Amino acid sequence: MGKLFIEGRVPLSGTVAASGSKNSGLAIITAAILASDGRVVLENVNAGSDLQDLCEIISALGADVRWLDDTTLEIAAGTLSSSKAPYELARKLRGSTYIVGALLARVGEADVAFPGGCQIGSRPVDFHIRGFQALGADVALEHGSIRARASRLTGSRIYVERASVGTTVNLMIAGSLADGTTILENAAMEPEIVDLANFLNAMGGRVRGAGTNFVRIEGVPSLHGVRHEIIPDRIEACTYLIGGAITRGEVQVTHVIPEHFRTVLLKLEQTGAEIAETDDSVTLRASRRPVSVDIETMPHPGFPTDLHPPMVALMAVADGVSVVQETVFDNRFAYTHDLARMGASVKVDRDTAIVRGTDALTGAPVEAQDLRGGMALVLAGLAAEGTTELGGLEHVERGYVGLGDKLRGLGAHVRGGERLPILT
Repeated sequence: MGKLFIEGRVPLSGTVAASGSKNSGLAIITAAILASDGRVVLENVNAGSDLQDLCEIISALGADVRWLDDTTLEIAAGTLSSSKAPYELARKLRGSTYIVGALLARVGEADVAFPGGCQIGSRPVDFHIRGFQALGADVALEHGSIRARASRLTGSRIYVERASVGTTVNLMIAGSLADGTTILENAAMEPEIVDLANFLNAMGGRVRGAGTNFVRIEGVPSLHGVRHEIIPDRIEACTYLIGGAITRGEVQVTHVIPEHFRTVLLKLEQTGAEIAETDDSVTLRASRRPVSVDIETMPHPGFPTDLHPPMVALMAVADGVSVVQETVFDNRFAYTHDLARMGASVKVDRDTAIVRGTDALTGAPVEAQDLRGGMALVLAGLAAEGTTELGGLEHVERGYVGLGDKLRGLGAHVRGGERLPILT
């Protein structure tokens, strides 16, 4: 169980490069097993623990998976030898449901444990199941697993409940090899959806409309290997910018696509931070205490739910009172109990938090319970007086590669959080 030790009140200063998108990686690495011919080479891969676990799963299914370097992955899935994902790996991975769609499309059956990952609210697995059933699959929930079978998936018109990103991804993957055309109404519009569509099309797929709420997938007989570069991680990029704001420093994040997080940049400007952009970098300067702003999470292009906890950490030291409303997940405020241990004033009522800013956070022993909530505690520790001891670092390492190394590169006084070794 890893720990991170943080000596606070040190302004972050310098440049940090964003890693590849974790959420894109989950979808694209899974979709790579659709290729029955040739090899898929993925560049800019985020080698956090989530994606390493996923690589182990598809390797156990029979794919040949090799890391060519720290950010480049090669996958050959010409012959898959199993349709059952290892239970202990699949059950802890939120994106494991994607494997069901990929296996149904590729081999006609799947046996995959219910998804795990962060405990931040109910997981609408039923959205995925209804989608598979609409494509003609028989699905059963047995002994903690999703078991599905289909001699051949058939395209269908499907309404995506709550514009679910996971459901949109899964049905794009499954529909790519289905007979006929699949139409997704109310589809998610996140940049990661567009990245997946570009990848599928490069493999020979026919996906149109990604980035809008109406996606059309024309099934093809087979898909082939390709080289693809995964988009930068917009959530990680914004987290380091928030780090600059909370410590009143100056942080430049490179290798980014600013258009992917325009809403967040506008909110950061409202707090009083100065923002400067180029085509592939964003610089934030914050010389004084931030001003409180209100936040409501929404599907893209709204404010992303994954950045709600880091922004609450920022609001905890802001001047004024902010209202933060979470509309995507129903249990995302667990981390606020540990923020309170550090002196934050956060009152939670169901899906809403009232945050009264203070300029006097103090370091304390805290415990990460999930990925983004854990990162909120890291940010609070950077702003707090004294030492913060963060336990449960493994939750944060699911998405933030080499967190300690990157923070030290920005001048933070932290111990721990070295980059995880790649398990080849």
